[in-house]
Amino acid sequence: MSSASAHRVRRMVAGRPAARPLALAAFLTFAALAATPAPAFSQTSAESGSAADTAGSSGNASAAEAGTPAASATLKATTVTDSALRETPQNLKQSVQAGALGSRSQLDTPFSTTVVSQEQLEKRQPAKLGDVFVTDASVTDGSNAFDAWAGYIYVRGMPVDWQSGFKLDGMPVMTYGVTMPYEQFDRVELLKGLSGFMYGFVAPGGVVNYVTKKPTDERIASIDVGYQSEGIWREHVDLGGRAGPNDMFGARLNYTHEEGRTYTDGNLNRDTVSVALDARITPDLTWNFGAMYQDRRATGTSPSLSTFRLTGNQLPAPINVSNANLQTQATHLNTITQFYTTGLQYQINPDWKVSANFAYNKSTRDRNEATLSLLNGAGDFSGQNDLGDEVNTFHAWQVTAEGKVRTGALTHRLAFGYASQYQTNDYAYVYSPEYTGNLYQGTSYQFHGDGTPLQAQRSSAIEQKSVFASDTVQITDRFSVLAGGRFTNYDQTNAQGVSTYSTNGVFTPTLAAMYKLTPNTTAYVSYVEALEAGEVVASSYANAGAVLNPFKSRQYEVGVKTEQATWSTTAALFRIERGAVYTNSANARVADGQSVYQGIELAGSVKLGPQWTLGASAMALDAWYARTAGGFDGNRVGGAPRFVLSGNVEYKIPYVPGLSVGGDIRYNGRTALNPQNSLTVSGYTLINVGATYRTRVAGKDVTLRAAVSNLTNRKYWEYQYDNYIKPADPRMVSLNAKIDF
Repeated sequence: MSSASAHRVRRMVAGRPAARPLALAAFLTFAALAATPAPAFSQTSAESGSAADTAGSSGNASAAEAGTPAASATLKATTVTDSALRETPQNLKQSVQAGALGSRSQLDTPFSTTVVSQEQLEKRQPAKLGDVFVTDASVTDGSNAFDAWAGYIYVRGMPVDWQSGFKLDGMPVMTYGVTMPYEQFDRVELLKGLSGFMYGFVAPGGVVNYVTKKPTDERIASIDVGYQSEGIWREHVDLGGRAGPNDMFGARLNYTHEEGRTYTDGNLNRDTVSVALDARITPDLTWNFGAMYQDRRATGTSPSLSTFRLTGNQLPAPINVSNANLQTQATHLNTITQFYTTGLQYQINPDWKVSANFAYNKSTRDRNEATLSLLNGAGDFSGQNDLGDEVNTFHAWQVTAEGKVRTGALTHRLAFGYASQYQTNDYAYVYSPEYTGNLYQGTSYQFHGDGTPLQAQRSSAIEQKSVFASDTVQITDRFSVLAGGRFTNYDQTNAQGVSTYSTNGVFTPTLAAMYKLTPNTTAYVSYVEALEAGEVVASSYANAGAVLNPFKSRQYEVGVKTEQATWSTTAALFRIERGAVYTNSANARVADGQSVYQGIELAGSVKLGPQWTLGASAMALDAWYARTAGGFDGNRVGGAPRFVLSGNVEYKIPYVPGLSVGGDIRYNGRTALNPQNSLTVSGYTLINVGATYRTRVAGKDVTLRAAVSNLTNRKYWEYQYDNYIKPADPRMVSLNAKIDF
């Protein structure tokens, strides 16, 4: 029996059926839709486009809104979606979800943002979140593919809050330990820095919003097959269209199966299905529904490496994690992620619309993870495994209204609403005895527990209720000001249901002024405050399970964004004052003093003729502690590199129509590893390359892609978090073939 077959048998024996009801029902639904004659799915007239606009549900821009088709499409595709209609790789005309501000283009948002389109996701073939933002110098990676930390990134030197910093279609989603299905997203948005007014309590690193693929007016049917070293195969199906009177009903299905051997000689098996439905009940009223279900199981997951007990001030030499033999088949990460959302949107008149949305998210994790405490520069360690059963849930409501009014010569763009969310965190752990080993000799230690099933118990619950409002006043054709605020009631309880932190009426304001230097150039200055939810201390610390109190952060930013016919650029100066959280001498996580982040971001892209596209991004960052009781004042904050530089290039080969090649190079500067600054992670340079070939076979559009990450197979340490490091992913080859029907 093959390992994959044995794995399926174990799942059935465990009482978890291999075929999921949601996947089966969705597949049958779409099989029926696909069998419908093509005219039922065709775009009938201009009125279908206007209905989509009033619905506001799919985010599919018209050609006029999105600009000229991307130059990368040498051959015209039969199913061009929103993500293919980009003017430049920075996507500044693309709308970005900004919470309480509603949906605005990046160009009209007075904060630093990044949008990665579906086309860019397909080119990069990401295995983790850091791959998605690899060309953005303000984002640094702190993760490995195939383990619990594949979604761990730092923005401007600060981690994205795993409790509140991730959204799916604008609603809260728990992604801790979850590798998201990037092939099923239309785009991934990043709002950098503080976002308290937009989303409530959230850490100042930023907010990542995953936007799922939505029903489109044109019929969509595609299949792609991918391969990733050392032996992972992926099959993905994307189907969609509209049916019914006047194309009333829209549907989109994405299904992915992935399995094979990872570079750590582990086993990966994943099934993901997402469904998006909408109904244009009237020309002004639209209902939508979305669901995503993912069952992902990985064995042989790589360990976390702690430096807390390391003697001396020199890290061991970096290892190649693919042949280090530091993991066994006992280590694993099994996750089940469920997300459901539904809502109504009503266009009251051309100037006003209201919406109401509900979302439910449940994330469960069964894991066996090794933590290796490094003892010296020679690579000796003391290891310990933990078995964990973890469950996180979100229930979230949001009701919003957006519109325009005039008062004399002034135009007001108003947005206001109510939001509530209830989050629960349930955990159970059992730990192995300690064992010893060496980084360069590996380990064969196996830990399976005592056979007693773990049952997660309530650790904490967090409830937020808030009202918010904003007014963007257009004073002249070029000058506008923004004022907004959110009042939040926040309650945090412990395992016994006793409130550990409760506050009402917390006010988080935002102020901004924007000036249009030209119709496609915006200069802005903004100020934001935010409250950050208290950290739930991880199991590896002395005060595991403790919930730290929230604290306030402030952000000041000055920036400019421009989108021209053949080039675009963004620049931002920022200062963020945040409450400091670090690991003290007793290996306990504490909230104490302040951390200050001050820096500059620059990014740009230019098309040089029909063949060449060049891009670059840079961040210079100064970050230090202040007013700490631990005596760290003036020390550099861990995880904040002094300098990051990224460049990318794409070349369309004129002698082979449809073929383009490209790559990117990135330099990450030296990074402090702990608040004492006794250890640092050295800087490193990373090179990635890729190629895309578009052609037609038997009248169908075919796209072939290849990508190689870490081309030189560079070994280096990544900063994971205070006193923790990760070995870099080795060179990985990704191949993909896609056909559009």
